[in-house]
Amino acid sequence: MDLRIYDTSHREFQRGEPITIEFEKQSYRAYAGEPIAVALFAAGVRVLSRSLKYHRPRTFFCLSGHCNGCLVRADGLPSVRGCMEACHEAQEIEGQNAFPSSDMDVLGAVDWMFPHGMDHHTLMTRSPRLVHSVMQKMVRQLSGLGLPPSRPPGELPVPESLDVDVVVVGAGPAGLAAATASARAGARPLCLDEHDEAGGSLVVDPRFGPAEAARRTAAARAAGVDLRLRAPTVAWFPEDEGGLLAVATPERLLRVRARRYVYATGAYDVNAPFEDNDRPGVFAARAVGRLAVRHGVKPGQHVVVIGGGPYAHALTAELTALGIDTRQVDGTREKPVRARGRTWVEALEIIDEKGKKKKLVCDAIAVAALPAPASEAPRQHGARVELCEPKGGFAVLVDDDGRTTSEGVFACGDVAGFVGPDKATAQGERVGAVAAKEARS
Repeated sequence: MDLRIYDTSHREFQRGEPITIEFEKQSYRAYAGEPIAVALFAAGVRVLSRSLKYHRPRTFFCLSGHCNGCLVRADGLPSVRGCMEACHEAQEIEGQNAFPSSDMDVLGAVDWMFPHGMDHHTLMTRSPRLVHSVMQKMVRQLSGLGLPPSRPPGELPVPESLDVDVVVVGAGPAGLAAATASARAGARPLCLDEHDEAGGSLVVDPRFGPAEAARRTAAARAAGVDLRLRAPTVAWFPEDEGGLLAVATPERLLRVRARRYVYATGAYDVNAPFEDNDRPGVFAARAVGRLAVRHGVKPGQHVVVIGGGPYAHALTAELTALGIDTRQVDGTREKPVRARGRTWVEALEIIDEKGKKKKLVCDAIAVAALPAPASEAPRQHGARVELCEPKGGFAVLVDDDGRTTSEGVFACGDVAGFVGPDKATAQGERVGAVAAKEARS
């Protein structure tokens, strides 16, 4: 199976050099630099690993590093996020929590034996002591998360300390705009993002795409922004000489101090509540957008898009333009009830406004639910959050200029309540300018 899109008449796709990778002793074609999860999906690999307790089949959901569906063992290292790790020649990849393989896992019998769930802490407690001991040991083995690394870690490099005027966490539409505006206002901004490219939701949105993300990235760097990619923020340490932000880059730990902090951490993709929504083939809509818009990979031949917002409409139009049979379920007149299929999605059951059930045959489901603000980092930094359903969850409280309840801390974009790329950009520009002015005063 090859799901790559080679016809570039509708949209251009940038790919690296062709290479060969290995997944569970089988060789597959890939392209240098693309994520492991994308390469394997495009080559027809459907199951990457198994869930911890019930050994249900797993693959990616969000394709942005925030779910655990694509955890694999790569070159001897366990629990590598397949959507964040780039492919390279002769890479050796294995699934986790499966025997003998992810696709044919005999331990999946646990899911069949306990259809209504099990409490593994009390399993076999009334059995003879020897049997109980054996069963408890086996259960602990079944619910592990990979094996220890097969190669020893190298020496830890010396941390690097950075002092800047403004640090922006997140390089999506809000973060890039904030960092660019602060640089143009005369500040020295540092912009951090955990991904290997900037742009965030711009990259996966058919209305913008990688070209627009690259344009804004170039504009930020031209303005003087120090942009660091593959640099996730670990934590805020208030007790360390006035506070510092710890950032883990591939090379070393960064100890960042700034006069003003701007959080533009965006929002997490969430699933919709219907039965068996954890089956492989149920994806976040933005994950489907990343496949189709960024990597030129078809999510399937027959796709159902769940949701009625602007992104759901744009994605439906994009998939249709790519020649994919696409059906949209808006969630109001028609609602999803259950995903059908065991190892992979085969259909979606829906119920219409008259209460009549229907079955839509499909091999992929794209869920465009309201994203949840990624508010953990600003909350740890002292910013107050509030639970607000229309904003998607726990959103950071900000004033009109993006100031939070914590002194010197700002937030903008979807972390303060989902607003989408256009409004996030406008917020970022305003917040970046204000943060720069305060940092230089």
